[in-house]
Amino acid sequence: MKAFKFKIIKPPKKITAKFESWLAICCELYNAGLQERRDAWKIERKTISCYEQQAELPELKQIRSDVAEVNAQVLTDVLKRLEKTYKSFFNRVRQGEKAGFSRFKSQNRYDSFTYPQDNYAFSLKGNKLSLSKIGTVKLRLSRQIEGRIKTCAIKREVSG
Repeated sequence: MKAFKFKIIKPPKKITAKFESWLAICCELYNAGLQERRDAWKIERKTISCYEQQAELPELKQIRSDVAEVNAQVLTDVLKRLEKTYKSFFNRVRQGEKAGFSRFKSQNRYDSFTYPQDNYAFSLKGNKLSLSKIGTVKLRLSRQIEGRIKTCAIKREVSG
C-alpha cells in the first residue's frame, strides 16, 4: 500500500471556503458524536455504535442544510474516525497501558476530511481532481501515480 501526497494549486476562493466549511462541519459532527457517546455511557451505561450514529445522519441532513451540502461518505468517515479512537482507547485499557480517553477537537486542530471511495465521490484525470459537491481543483503531480486510488484525504496544512 502506498500513499501519495499532492499539493492543490491555488484553489479558487469559493472552493477554499467550501473546504473550510466542511472541516468545521466535520469537526462539529465529531465532537457531537463524542458527546453523544459520553452522555449515553454516563446516563444509561449504554454504548453507541458507529452504525447507530450513522443512521442518524439522514435526519440531521434534513434539519441542517449546511450538513446536507457535505458528501455523505465524508460524514460517515468522520463517525468511523471517532469509532477508531474509541476502539483504540479500550484496547489500551485492556492492555494496561496509559489509556488517554478521546478528546474534543477544536476547529483549528481538525485538519482533514476523507472521501473513502472512488468512482462517485472523487476522480483524478491528469492533474485535475474532481471532488463530489465541491468541484474541480488542479494538483501539482510531483510523481507518477501507481495503482488504483482508493481514498482521497483533503488536508489543511500551512505551507512554509
